[in-house]
Amino acid sequence: MAEDQAIKHFQELVSSDLTTVDPTSIQIRANALVARLKALNRNANAATRACKQATTEARHDMDQTHLGLQNLLYEKRHLEREIDKCLQFASIYQDVPLYSLPEFKTLAPPEARSDDVLQNVHQLMLNRLSFELVERQRLDQKRKELTAQKEDLLKHSKLKLATVESVKTQIESLMKAAADIQKKVDELVPALPPSTATTPAPT
Repeated sequence: MAEDQAIKHFQELVSSDLTTVDPTSIQIRANALVARLKALNRNANAATRACKQATTEARHDMDQTHLGLQNLLYEKRHLEREIDKCLQFASIYQDVPLYSLPEFKTLAPPEARSDDVLQNVHQLMLNRLSFELVERQRLDQKRKELTAQKEDLLKHSKLKLATVESVKTQIESLMKAAADIQKKVDELVPALPPSTATTPAPT
């Protein structure tokens, strides 16, 4: 390497017999070697700075990558916890009484019980819940209609009962009035004597 060669030249200058050598040439040679060493030192320092800069940038990139990895691991753990919560969540639909699967296959519309749906457990449950909702809405509407009919019949029944009670009251009033009139007639008109029966004379 250039550094080794420069040092070797210095060693030659020091170890060689300089008594027969011109001092000026030795000075020139030594100055050239010193300049060479300074240049090599500057180059080494520049290379060291460049290496440090590259190391710093690489460390920064590594830190950023490590931080990103930590964030991803944290997000992964968070998602896993959320998934566990969802799997352990007890939904109200589990307590809703549904039509049995055979009843659903019989009563539900064809598009709600196709072969693809029956093979998909999730979609099948969604369709069963939707069908249950439609059926309950239909039955609730029927209940409301029957309740309205019942109330209407009760209303008419009450009206008829009120009419019957009114007629009954009127009849009782008429019967009381007739009894009072009969009593007054009996008081005004003396009772007729009982008729005597005549026995025919024997012949």
